[in-house]
Amino acid sequence: METRLAVDMLAALAQNTRLKVFRLLVTAGPAGLAAGEVGAQLGIPANTLSFHLKTLSQAGLVVSRQEGRFIFYASNYPAMDDLIAFLTDNCCSGGQCLPKADAVSTVTKRRAGSLA
Repeated sequence: METRLAVDMLAALAQNTRLKVFRLLVTAGPAGLAAGEVGAQLGIPANTLSFHLKTLSQAGLVVSRQEGRFIFYASNYPAMDDLIAFLTDNCCSGGQCLPKADAVSTVTKRRAGSLA
């Protein structure tokens, strides 16, 4: 993955509403959700949701399909996998990374200011 593409994807996710939308669509699975259902579940007005879905689509993180008069959105899982692979390339200098629980604990402690 090119760095520019990774930056575009990360920039699209670096906004509270878009991150919530993306996480909901990841949870929904490959079938995705109708735009109206996304808005209803997250309490987002249609015009605001449209703006955020467009940004996520332009970044390549979601795909859409029309069924009748409804537009369904789903996470672009291959793009998400590529982004994760890009971010974790050469992770931990080739060594074993911290188990998830330890990593979460370390991040929590840093946010609380108890680690340097």
